[in-house]
Amino acid sequence: MTHRTHNLTKGLWLGLLGIVIFAVTLPMTRLAAGTPEAPQMSGFFIACGRAVVAGALSAVFLLATGARLPRRADWWPLAVTAGGVVFGFPLFTSVAMRHVAAMHASVIVGVLPLATAAVGALLHRQRPSAGFWLCAALGSALVVAFAMLHGDGAAGGPTLQGADLLLLAAMLCAAVGYGYGARLSHHMRAEHVICWALVLSLPLTLPLSLTHWPTAPLKPAAWWGLAYLAVFSMWLGFFAWYRGLALGGTVRVSQVQLVQPFLSMLFAVPLLGERLDAVTIGFSLAVIATVFVGKKMPVRTPPIRSGDAP
Repeated sequence: MTHRTHNLTKGLWLGLLGIVIFAVTLPMTRLAAGTPEAPQMSGFFIACGRAVVAGALSAVFLLATGARLPRRADWWPLAVTAGGVVFGFPLFTSVAMRHVAAMHASVIVGVLPLATAAVGALLHRQRPSAGFWLCAALGSALVVAFAMLHGDGAAGGPTLQGADLLLLAAMLCAAVGYGYGARLSHHMRAEHVICWALVLSLPLTLPLSLTHWPTAPLKPAAWWGLAYLAVFSMWLGFFAWYRGLALGGTVRVSQVQLVQPFLSMLFAVPLLGERLDAVTIGFSLAVIATVFVGKKMPVRTPPIRSGDAP
């Protein structure tokens, strides 16, 4: 096994671990946000509160590992990363999840792999083959078809509602944050990338979370949902995800995200009591097949310079 093949295999496994952690995000966000009939935390508090807890953990981690300050050239990419994964994605999903079921929202996540691959290709000068893009497009088309055939009734079927547009905006934010974070992970420890992004955000997330602190009593499940989002979705998941992207390449490893919608649906069954049917399982198998074929398609990557090696 060549060094590049070893890195790709390890990157795919780490990417999958990150995606399993991220797949629980939507159901947990639904628990924290509640429903229109029984609202819990506001979207602003969920987004900022999770970032504050993760930011505090990050500060301790950076001190414990003796992390150096990022280079001057890294502060702007870190700010972009924070804008995507600390602010944009959490805020848009937290506001949207009060109005749509996790099953429905999970379908929208299906556009994320193609968006992440596109951002990664631009940032890292990678050149995926036509066959790779065909598999990525086919996987995205499958989840769109699923949305059309299996739209959530409460959200008005397959018609895009306001919450759907927020979720699409969240996917774009995540793709940009993933792409910039993965590029930083080539010369920074993957764990330090998300930690510095979170610490950099604390001057905004801390006062915003205090401003939007809940005033009404909340269910324990809402606090448990927020705890998961803070420790796993906002922090530990990125340890595996950014490392996987750096090792295997953003374009290639991002396709593992194609299974995330269906993992989220599976987690929504025990956590939220939502229903999983044969149509969902069938589409899940079809999407997973595109991942298997897509990862075998050639992706031309520029030679890694010694200073950029992960």
